[in-house]
Amino acid sequence: MHFKYDNKETQYLKSKCKKLALIIDEIGHINRTIDKDLFSAVIHHIIGQQISTKAQKTIWQRIEDDLKVVNTDTILKAWIKKLQSFGMTFKKAEYIIDFANKIKNDEFDLEAIWQKTDEDVIKELSALKGIGVWTAEMILLFCMERKNVFSYGDLAIQRGIRMVYHHKKITKSLFEKYKKRFSPYYSVASLYFWAVAGGVIDGMRDYAPIKQTKVKKDRQEIKIAGNKK
Repeated sequence: MHFKYDNKETQYLKSKCKKLALIIDEIGHINRTIDKDLFSAVIHHIIGQQISTKAQKTIWQRIEDDLKVVNTDTILKAWIKKLQSFGMTFKKAEYIIDFANKIKNDEFDLEAIWQKTDEDVIKELSALKGIGVWTAEMILLFCMERKNVFSYGDLAIQRGIRMVYHHKKITKSLFEKYKKRFSPYYSVASLYFWAVAGGVIDGMRDYAPIKQTKVKKDRQEIKIAGNKK
């Protein structure tokens, strides 16, 4: 399944910004996979924290191949050691077991989440171990298909915005400016900023300046090389 959006959302975004309109026209419709199973989506996003998409896919594939079905029973039966054997850290395995226990013992009503506002979903999910605001926002978007998710904590979205609008840095206030512009379809705009950040359009570059520490290091290496001549 893919995140659902159509002409209504893209035409609205194009009417709000000429630069984004060009991006949308060049890229076309984006098919972004979603997971409508909220339980497995939470686990999937815990696994994906601070690792590459490729690594996340590999670990998830191992879990599916071994467990066949991902639910509270299969996760709790696997326990921490087996979850680690799939390639995740001890901490992530611990968070997943804690989450499964809370669902199993009715300490957390996962199904009730579907009826809550975006703000309440973020608040409740981020109260769980191992789930922060960014993870909750990704669950809102890639599981619950909420249309108005725009994550300041997502570095790829910030990169995409820099590339489209030639900014050197995305401050919170600047981010809020774009947020107002793209409401109520932040999520669809996010899909395009992610695509841009991933290099889908040739010739676009990131305008973020080279970190000062790297500049100093390069200068030092040049100086040392010069002294050796």
